[in-house]
Parts: sequence; C-alpha cells; structure tokens
Amino acid sequence: MPVSTAIPYTLTRLGVVMAPEDGNPLEAEGVLNPASGRGPDGVLYLLPRLVAAGNVSRVGLARVVTDDDGVPVGVEREGVVLEPDRAWEHGVAHGGVEDPRVTFVPALGLHVMTYVAYGPLGPRTALAVSDDLRTWRRLGPALFAYDDDLDIDLNLFHNKDTVFFPTPVTAPSGVESLAVLHRPMWDLGEIRPGQGVVLPRGVTDDRHSIWISYVPLADVLEDVGALVHWREHRFLAGPEHPFEELKIGGGPAPLRVPEGWLLLHHGVTGVLASGVDQQQRVNYAAGALLLDADDPSVVLARTAQPLLAPETDDERSGIVPNVVFPTAIEEIGGAHFVFYGMADSKIGVARLDRTDL
Repeated sequence: MPVSTAIPYTLTRLGVVMAPEDGNPLEAEGVLNPASGRGPDGVLYLLPRLVAAGNVSRVGLARVVTDDDGVPVGVEREGVVLEPDRAWEHGVAHGGVEDPRVTFVPALGLHVMTYVAYGPLGPRTALAVSDDLRTWRRLGPALFAYDDDLDIDLNLFHNKDTVFFPTPVTAPSGVESLAVLHRPMWDLGEIRPGQGVVLPRGVTDDRHSIWISYVPLADVLEDVGALVHWREHRFLAGPEHPFEELKIGGGPAPLRVPEGWLLLHHGVTGVLASGVDQQQRVNYAAGALLLDADDPSVVLARTAQPLLAPETDDERSGIVPNVVFPTAIEEIGGAHFVFYGMADSKIGVARLDRTDL
C-alpha cells in the first residue's frame, strides 16, 4: 500500500521548561532529552538527562510546573534517580546513562525505562522498571534473539532511540506481545576498527533506521526480567524525505490516536563526524509516522516536512547546535504536550494538536 504524507497533527512550540541550573556541576553540559511519567499520586514528572563535565550523563527527576491554563512552564528538581554506576555503563574515561524513554505499561503496572548505557564498547540499550519513578530496578542490557534470516547478531551493534509501546499488540508470530522500537547502528568499525559496515540480509541502505521487535507478554508476566529478551526483529522505517537524509530515530512512546499509533521521530541532515559524541554539523528536526493500530510494523503515513525544526536561539545554539529532539508526550487537562531536547542544552515544550477538529 502507498504511504500517505497526510498526518493531521501539528506541533506548536511554547517555550523552555528546563535549563541548566547555575552552579550545579551535574548540569554543566546541559539538561536535555527527558522521559516523563506520572507518579502514584498523579503528579507529572520529567526524567531529564543531566550532563556533567566530560559528557557524563545521569537521569534526574523534576516535577513539572504548569500555569493556570495547564501549560508546562517550568520544573522543580527532585534529585537523581539513575547514575552510571554499573561496570557496563561506563568505561575507563567515559560513561553515562543517557536519553531515557519511559512508558507506563498498564498490563504490568510498571513504568518501563529504556536508556543508553554508554559503556566500555560504546552505546548499548538497557532497561529498568519502577512503580514510582523514583526507585528503578535495572534489568540489564537488551538481548536480541538470533534470527538466521537476518544473517547477523544484533547484539554486536550499537543501538539507541529505544522505546516500548504502552499496550500489547500481536507479533508477526501471532503471539500477544509488547512491541519495542530501536535503532541499530551498522558500523562495527565504531567498536573494532577495520570491521566496517555489516548489514542484515536484504538490507541495502546503511543509514540508521527504525526497527521494531517484540517480547511475549506471557513471558514478562511470569518474570519481568524477560523484558530484555527481544525477538522477531523487523525493519520499520528508514530515511525517505529531505529532512531525514542522514538518518532517523524514534522519539516518545507511540501515542494511540484514532488513526492508529502516532510516532514522533527525529530526522537528521548534515555531516556526522566518526567517533565524535557531540556533533557540530548536523540538524535534527521532528517528524511523525502513523502506524497501523493492529500491526504497528506497518507504516500508514509519514510527514514529508518536519512538524518542528530548529528555529529559535535555544534550538540553534548549544552543546550540539540545531537540534529539536522529541522524547516525551503527556496529556494535561485534555491537551497533549511534547517535551523535547533543544540543542542538547535545554528542554522545550510544544503542544500537539489535531488539525481536522
């Protein structure tokens, strides 16, 4: 089926909700790319990535402050909830727990966090769970079941931009499962020089793209540790439009809308410098895909133009300039708000609206 470019949603920027705190060494290199969730008391929190000197990241907790109209306008900090204190979350001279995404999964009664563990061999997806957003139980790195049809072991590759769907779906095998999005990075030369790019069987484009995998729900209900065992890996979407020319990656947990699943994503243009963590010649913009409600591996529509691109000073100037990076969506008073990283330095908020109402 042809993929439409008609997606009836818009993003309207509303301003900065969190900026680095003066004199706070944990935020010396920015606050950015937050996860979000509601505590047991219904209070809305952000879980921002806090970056200390040397690009060492932690995950914080900050209560969202709204104005009289329910629009987020600031935060109140409540400390750090995750630090790179496991051996696989840091190396000799680097480390971090980065870019958390949090999905509340009602079937489990738990918040599920995916994050990037910046360990000895580079970035690797990891998981943790919580029932209150404050205390997190690590489940460890994601483990990809081998699929001989792909002719590769996905465990070999760096992987980022991972996030779970909030409700179960049916996997390709017909099993009720939790679906998860991720973005493999095919250059093994980033891990061991000289190995080069290795692609799965049938894949001809080495640009970073969004993949989907599944975890049988019954396995997780029996043992939550099964959340790390991902299987039935499928390509979902790759770069297609000009604002995605370099690569794409997933954003917040997909939002169930009348048309299916709304997935905000980022598209990247520019030039990537090999081996550099904080890029200087790239441009990140926010777009959207609509996925089929029953089979989220099917893309129904995607934006040909970004919904939000770097335009303000806060989005254009920072640790990594020219970045709009959506990572969280929350409903407040019947309206949806998207929280996003601004130039890897601050956190902004935009309102998500349907255009056909």
